[in-house]
Amino acid sequence: MKPRAFLERLARPFTSSRRSSSESRREKEEEADLEAIAAREQRAFRYEALEAATRGFSEKNKLGQGGFGPVYRGRLEDGRDVAVKRLGSGSRQGAREFRNEATLLSRVQHRNVVNLIGYCARGAEDKLLVYEYVPNESLDKILFAPAASRHPSGNSHRSRRAELTWPRRHEVVVGVARGLLYLHEDAHTPIIHRDIKASNILLDDRWVPKIADFGMARLFPEAGDGRSRVHTRVAGTNGYMAPEYLMHGDLSTKADVFSFGVVVLEIVSGRKNSSFQPPPDADADSLLEYAWRLHKKGRSLELLDPGVKATAVAEQVELCVRIGLLCVQADPRLRPDMKRVVIILSKKQSTLEEPTRPGVPGSRYRRRPHGLRSSHYSVGSSSGTSSPSTSATTSHASASASNAMTASSTHTMRSHGGLPSHREEEQE
Repeated sequence: MKPRAFLERLARPFTSSRRSSSESRREKEEEADLEAIAAREQRAFRYEALEAATRGFSEKNKLGQGGFGPVYRGRLEDGRDVAVKRLGSGSRQGAREFRNEATLLSRVQHRNVVNLIGYCARGAEDKLLVYEYVPNESLDKILFAPAASRHPSGNSHRSRRAELTWPRRHEVVVGVARGLLYLHEDAHTPIIHRDIKASNILLDDRWVPKIADFGMARLFPEAGDGRSRVHTRVAGTNGYMAPEYLMHGDLSTKADVFSFGVVVLEIVSGRKNSSFQPPPDADADSLLEYAWRLHKKGRSLELLDPGVKATAVAEQVELCVRIGLLCVQADPRLRPDMKRVVIILSKKQSTLEEPTRPGVPGSRYRRRPHGLRSSHYSVGSSSGTSSPSTSATTSHASASASNAMTASSTHTMRSHGGLPSHREEEQE
């Protein structure tokens, strides 16, 4: 199929007679980009080839199920193993994510970002994205594998969890940080992922992490100045979303930084934030709060997953906890950008600032009624600065908010928009 005809079929389900002129213009630009890529790199796949590669999209070849649709393992005629993501039937949100992910991933190339190999479109329903196959699947399946399980796949994940030693976990932290730095600062156009979490980090056969699932990502041309933010609809996963974004829809690269901080603390502890159950004597309602309290007592090593104690480097563990806590602070201005995170991880630094209390939706910060570009966050309490009455009130409000935030580990709030520009989102 010729590239132009392929792109016409790809875009047809997304067109509408009621689009605004700016949306129509934006879609034409995206289609032009995809057409140029398809023509240059010949990324169009025949549906029949992918059907054969996945053995008719057999359930035995199914790797998982996402908001977009199911993902299947396949082997192409040339011997390459691939992962084929198929648009769910009748999924309007999936259709938007399909175009979004195809557009964004076509522009990126990095060791720590999953590689998009090509696309396929057949009729109004059959839309597929083809990726490199990543043998170790997603981080969450290994990191959060139960201690005991009668299910055969559970046993497999449990055995691989033992292979996720501390050196490998540390390399995952470093790799994800580098991947995010690339997206925020070095990609053709800066990208905010919006859904960084353990299930969106894939591990290849050498345990190299790759950031995946760009269905909710956003192009962000102004991200490079480190201060710009936009106001947009909320899309993300409970337990990973920054408070200013979850509560007010204020999106910046610091939202990804917050999510990264959550993932770092999950990697260190082997526990999931959204389903965290604190020890009986811990005065904490979330993994973030528990980690912060241990850090304040100089006991960060107690957060470490017991399964990796034998291979852990105490200095690295303490540094990762410190970085995670710096990234999840309530005030986005206090969070480091990813460039600084990568520098801290790659070089020993004698001094780092003390992290303030982790951010959760509640009274630890308030949003001042100013414009989007003003500094409109003030931290209500931080380490060692609260009065007893303020601390008690904050603790109660934060507990309720934290419970609400982490009630579901799988609920995802998705955007209703396509691929809005910075300027248009600001006007919503």
